[in-house]
Amino acid sequence: MSKPCLESLSVENADLGGIVRIVDTYPDHLVALGYRRRTIVSYVQAARHFAKWTGLVGVPLNAINATTIDRFRKHRCQCHWASDRPKSHFAKNYIGAVRNFVDFLTKLGLVPTAVKETKPVDPLIAEFLDWLRRHRGVSEQTAELRRRMLAKLLPALGGAPESYAAGRIRQVILDQALQRSRGSLKNMAGALRGYLRFLVAGGRCSPGLDHAVPTFPEWQLSTLPRYLPAPEVERLISSCDVTNACGIRDRAVLLFLARLGLRAGDTVALRLDDIAWNEGTIRLAGKSRRQTRLPLPQDVGDALHEYISRARPPVNSDRVFLRVRAPHQPLGGPSSISHIVDAALKRAGITTAPSRGAHVLRHSAATSMLRAGGTFDSISFMLRHRSANTTAQYAKVDINMLRQLSRPWPGELPC
Repeated sequence: MSKPCLESLSVENADLGGIVRIVDTYPDHLVALGYRRRTIVSYVQAARHFAKWTGLVGVPLNAINATTIDRFRKHRCQCHWASDRPKSHFAKNYIGAVRNFVDFLTKLGLVPTAVKETKPVDPLIAEFLDWLRRHRGVSEQTAELRRRMLAKLLPALGGAPESYAAGRIRQVILDQALQRSRGSLKNMAGALRGYLRFLVAGGRCSPGLDHAVPTFPEWQLSTLPRYLPAPEVERLISSCDVTNACGIRDRAVLLFLARLGLRAGDTVALRLDDIAWNEGTIRLAGKSRRQTRLPLPQDVGDALHEYISRARPPVNSDRVFLRVRAPHQPLGGPSSISHIVDAALKRAGITTAPSRGAHVLRHSAATSMLRAGGTFDSISFMLRHRSANTTAQYAKVDINMLRQLSRPWPGELPC
């Protein structure tokens, strides 16, 4: 006869009723999220195994956390009622199914807190990030980026803020110079500089230490905008297979980027009520959080209507663009839009793209407008630039016109 889990006594003495009955309602939740039948079966099997195991080892619902899942992953399973488990029941996919079930329990309010493992955040960094959110209005994405940068730099500074020294502050940034781009170094130096100013304002470190952070200048308008020629943009859009839901969605996303010059974050954040179908406009907020309405071109509107009516999953979410595979949730972030662009570049066979992210289509949209006779004011309005100098960089893309304006080199002048 098979032995039960080595951590348990007997299934007869365990209180399995409550959590096992909850498993019976789990399939309806998975169906609503759009999972396929085969996936639902495997997820429910993992959930039932975990539910019975928690009863056997005496873990109540309100005590389930990340440690519980890790303990389940490591237990030497000989559960005679878990005959449907895979040979490696602690495999990543199996434990992922268990995590999904615990997320379901959390949404029901049965598990009091999220069980995802989170790295502890230094209290001073947490206070700094909270200050940035309240007084500088930074987004959660920016706050998380600052957290990661500071978490990488501060251990090298060592000790409490009162012991920070100018030479060490300078060195920890220079140590990053060999492995990071100039833009990345500039952001990292800015994060550390802002953190030091925050500490100085609170009297937690010596004044003036922010001046020890080296600068990495990037001269404005010193480079050409990175863009794709108009024929390659059309190849990119045409590469989408509109016979399936993924292709229909990706084509709509690419048209938004290529025709309106949207940022990846704008596209992810777009909501159904931002679209005014009768007026033919969309509402955007962007980085400045100032709402703007832009006209919706005909081909973009047609692609968007095609996606919403034919390919968008019927789920309770007001975000326009969702994941194709279950669970049908909003796209994870700007990086998911860049992945769509990168995949389209590969399908279209475009190997000479100056970058593989979504921003290359923003530059391409502005360049196409300029070459079609658009004014800088109209380009600035469409791209929602706050400074005319930002739009002025596109003046450099029309090389032929610049040749007509440039004066010949006078040659060597006498002393």
